[in-house]
Amino acid sequence: MKKLRILLADDHIVMRTGLRALLERQPNLEVVGESENGRETVELVASLGPDVVVMDVAMPVLNGIEATKTIVTQRPATAVVILSMHADESYVMRALKAGARGYLLKDSAAADLISAIQAVSQNKSFFSPKVSRILAEDYVRVLKQKGAVDSYDLLSSREREILQLLAEGKANKEVATALNISPYTVETHRRHILEKLNLHNPAELILYAVRKGIIT
Repeated sequence: MKKLRILLADDHIVMRTGLRALLERQPNLEVVGESENGRETVELVASLGPDVVVMDVAMPVLNGIEATKTIVTQRPATAVVILSMHADESYVMRALKAGARGYLLKDSAAADLISAIQAVSQNKSFFSPKVSRILAEDYVRVLKQKGAVDSYDLLSSREREILQLLAEGKANKEVATALNISPYTVETHRRHILEKLNLHNPAELILYAVRKGIIT
C-alpha cells in the first residue's frame, strides 16, 4: 500500500516531534520532512512533493496562510491542513481562501489529525469538531437575530446534491460524472446556488456547508 507523504511545518520543535510520533505509528503515513518557517516550507514542498502539509498558522519569515497560497498555486496536488489555536470564522475563512482543505485546532490535533490527513488527501475538507460546532452555532444565532428563514430551504434537491459535492472539493467535471449531467449544467446550478445563498466564492461555499453540517 502506498504511503501518504507528510511534511510538518511548525516553528516549535516540541510540536513537530509530537506530531511526528503520532503519525509514524500509522502504517500508511510517512513524515518526509519538517520545516520551521513558511519560506522553508514552500521550498521543501517544491523539492519533496509531499501529499499533505500540516501547517501552523503563526510561522516566522512567511506565515502559514501566505505559505499555503504559494503552495496551492505552485503545487495543487499537495493538500494543506492548517493548525491553529483560533476557532473564529475570520481565521477559518482566511485559511479556506488561501486554499487549505483542512482546519484543525491545536488542542484537538492528537485526536483529529489522522482523520484530517486522510480526508484532505482524498480532496475532501476537514474541520475540528469544535470549529464546526462554533460555526453552526453562529449561523443559527444570526438567523434568529435576523428573523430569517433558513436559506438552505431555497435550494432544490439537485442543488443540494451539487452543493455537497462542490463543498467536498470536487470539480465541476467530477460532479457532472457523478450525477450523469453535463459540466455546463453543473456550472449553471453552481451559479444559482451561490446566488440563492448569497455566497461569492468556493471558500464561502465550503464554510456554509460546514455551518449546515453538510460536511465535517
